[in-house]
Amino acid sequence: MAGNKAVAYIAPGKVEIQTIDYPKLELQDGPGVNPVNVGRKCPHGVILKVVSTNICGSDQHMVRGRTTAPPNLVLGHEITGEVVEAGPDVEFIKVGDLVSVPFNIACGRCRNCKERKTGICENVNPDRPGSAYGYVDMGGWVGGQAEYVMVPYADFNLLRFPDKAQAMEKILDLTMLSDIFPTGYHGAVQAGVGTGSVVYIAGAGPVGLASAHASQLLGAAVVIVGDMNPDRLAQARSFGCETVDLRNDVPLSDMIAELVGEPEVDAAVDCVGFEAKGHGAGAGEAPATVLNDIMTVARAGASLGIPGLYVTGDPGGIDEEAKIGSLKVRLGLGWAKSHSFTTGQCPVMSYNRELMMAILHDKCQIAKAVNATVLPLDKAPEGYSDFDKGVAKKFVLDPHGLLRS
Repeated sequence: MAGNKAVAYIAPGKVEIQTIDYPKLELQDGPGVNPVNVGRKCPHGVILKVVSTNICGSDQHMVRGRTTAPPNLVLGHEITGEVVEAGPDVEFIKVGDLVSVPFNIACGRCRNCKERKTGICENVNPDRPGSAYGYVDMGGWVGGQAEYVMVPYADFNLLRFPDKAQAMEKILDLTMLSDIFPTGYHGAVQAGVGTGSVVYIAGAGPVGLASAHASQLLGAAVVIVGDMNPDRLAQARSFGCETVDLRNDVPLSDMIAELVGEPEVDAAVDCVGFEAKGHGAGAGEAPATVLNDIMTVARAGASLGIPGLYVTGDPGGIDEEAKIGSLKVRLGLGWAKSHSFTTGQCPVMSYNRELMMAILHDKCQIAKAVNATVLPLDKAPEGYSDFDKGVAKKFVLDPHGLLRS
């Protein structure tokens, strides 16, 4: 049987390459696996040879020690792969298919899945609705930063690319379908972005850049991206965004007014989450900053998209309230302005097929927007280190040497 190299979280600031068991169509015991899930049979699953798997900012939260992730948890929820084995209950996905894996694990059978709320499937995580590969408190499904991975409920979950050769030509774009492109798009859609919109995107990391590019795809007239990292702001400008440097002590509304003539926007998206910092040079962590920012600059009646991650357990929180996800949000301001809020995991299957078609027919260039950069799997620790330093890159891991950078 083939070996299986994988990227595992060890301790804050440390990941390593381990050799783990080749996957089975059954959930095995291991780090982070809920005891209720141990031994769970998956005849509806497939084994994938991983073609590409990406490092995500959500992974970085764990690697920084900002969650309760256990040591030796195999990471990775952004997965594209080739089917090498299919379970006896798999009817429509075939060996040899090249597929995108939504990061949400969904059964396709529960009430939420039937309502396309696949980010909060009721049957795959005994702790709470919603699950993902290689993520803390998500049921213990083994991550895909590996050579091989098991995917349950394959007929429901997997998006098959119609032409393998065509897909491999665009694989650096298509690998973004597992998470950040749908997530960024979801944030923009839920914020009401449309033709002629003026949009503020908080955060120029990969999800923020994906949301900015998604806003352009949706017809926004002006996309403004805010961050404190000059390299990431330069990346946003590289594909036509306006930017604001939040190291400045100038109020955000004033910087927006300088760009568009008024201190407010039609739509706002939080792509930062709970590790947000305050504004100004040397500002420290202030986890509610972005939530309060987007309420401040969004016009009355606007919608706010919040794909940025917020957690219920943060050992590194700045105070006891932050450690349980209780933040000082100006809800009164949002109420007074009649704002609506959308939070939670992106339901990837609501968007991934349409975004696949946009990629295959050259309507968007998401890999260029996020500066996709290929690394061999063995270089994942260096990728995590560089990402933590704020490089303006989206790292795509290549476990089998199949990608072209």
